[in-house]
Amino acid sequence: MSPLPTLLLWLLLLLTVEPASASLIRIPLRRVHTGHRTLNPLRGWRKPAATPALGAPSPGDKPTFVPLSNYMNVQYYGEIGLGTPPQNFSVVFDTGSSNLWVPSIRCHFFSLPCWLHHRFNPKASSSFQPNGTKFAIQYAAGRLAGILSEDKLTIGGIMNASVIFGEALWEPSLVFTFARFDGILGLAFPVLAVGGVRPPLDVLVDQGLLDKPVFSFYLNRDPEAADGGELVLGGSDPAHYIPPLTFLPVTIPAYWQIHMGRVKVGTGLTLCAQGCAAILDTGTSLITGPTEEIRALNTAIGGISLLVGEYLIQCETIPTLPPVSFLLGGVWFNLTAQDYVIQIVRGGFRLCFSGFQALDLPPPAGPLWILGDVFLRTYVAVFDRGNLTSGARVGLARSRFGETEPPRGGPAQAQFSGWRLG
Repeated sequence: MSPLPTLLLWLLLLLTVEPASASLIRIPLRRVHTGHRTLNPLRGWRKPAATPALGAPSPGDKPTFVPLSNYMNVQYYGEIGLGTPPQNFSVVFDTGSSNLWVPSIRCHFFSLPCWLHHRFNPKASSSFQPNGTKFAIQYAAGRLAGILSEDKLTIGGIMNASVIFGEALWEPSLVFTFARFDGILGLAFPVLAVGGVRPPLDVLVDQGLLDKPVFSFYLNRDPEAADGGELVLGGSDPAHYIPPLTFLPVTIPAYWQIHMGRVKVGTGLTLCAQGCAAILDTGTSLITGPTEEIRALNTAIGGISLLVGEYLIQCETIPTLPPVSFLLGGVWFNLTAQDYVIQIVRGGFRLCFSGFQALDLPPPAGPLWILGDVFLRTYVAVFDRGNLTSGARVGLARSRFGETEPPRGGPAQAQFSGWRLG
C-alpha cells in the first residue's frame, strides 16, 4: 500500500474514534453517615394522563457522567448548576418523578427547609427568565409549592440547557427540613411532570446537548469505597456491569414500569405467582411490595415486624438466609442476604434490617412492586426512552462492584461537595 492511502486511512480512524476520556466527567463524592430512619418512598402516586409522543433522539453515543453521593449507604444524590454563573445544588436523580425543583431565595419566611439548604437567587443569574406559573407537588411524606422559572442547567459536562424548573417557596414538611439534598431532578416520563413541564432529559435531547434519551445508574454499595456511584447520561459504561444486558420493555411509560414474572424466596416460597407489575425507582431506598406478600417474604427470612412495614433481622443469621430471586425478562436476578439486609453499625453495636418493606399502592398505579436501591446496588439499570421506531425499555446486568473499578476519565472539571428519597 502506498504511503498516501495509508496516511488517509489513519486520519479517517482518528476522526471517527473519539478519545475514551473526552466525555467522561467524574466529580468527587462525599459520604454522609447517619442513624437508621424510616425509609418510606417520598413521592405520592397518582394516575398518569395519556403519554405524549417522544421526540426522536440525535445520532451518536456520547455518554456524560454525573457521580452520585452516598448517604447512609442507601441514599444517593449529585450536583447540578442553575443560572449564569451556575448556582450549585445537591439533587436526587429520581426515576420516579419528572420535575426539577430547588428551594428559592424568595421562599416563605416560615418555610424552615428553605433556610437550611442552598437557595436559587434569580437576581444573581444573567440568564434568568421569569415564568411565574404556580406549581404544587404532593409526595407521600411531604409536599411543596412554588412558581415555575426558566434558566440554564449545568449537569456534568453539559451546559446552557434552557429548562423550566420549580422554585420552591413553601416546604411545610419536616422530611425536607432534615434532607441532605436541596431538590429533586426527575428522570421519569413527561406524563408525570406537574404543570406539563418538559422534563430535563427531554430538554437535553431536544436542544441537541444529549445524543440519546438513555441514562444508567451504577450505585456503589461498598461502605469503604470513595465513590458513591455514577449516573451516566446518554448511554452506559460497560465498566460498571458484567454483560450481557437483559432488556425488558416498559409496559406503561409513566414510571419505569416493567413486567415481573415472579419472585422466589429460596426454594420454598413463590410470590407474584401469576406475574405482576414492578417499577425501577432510584428514589426508593428499599424493595417494596404488597403487604401480604412482603409479610410472607419477611417471615421466610426470619424478619421481626416493626412499625410502618419494616422488619428487623437477627444479624447472626445472615450467612444462613435464603436468596431472593426476581424473574425479569426470562432471567433470574438473585439477591443474597448480603445484598438485601441493611446493616448499620454505631459505636460497635450492629443492627440489621430487612431490605423488603410493605407498601400498598392503590389502583390504578398499584398494586405493584418497587425495585429500589436495594436491588439497584446489585444490578446496574440502563433506562432507554426509545425513539419513533422502538419503545422504551430497561436493561439490567449485574454490577461489577468489588471486582473492578471504572476507568478514570480526564481530569475532574470541578470539586463539589454535595439525601435522597426513600
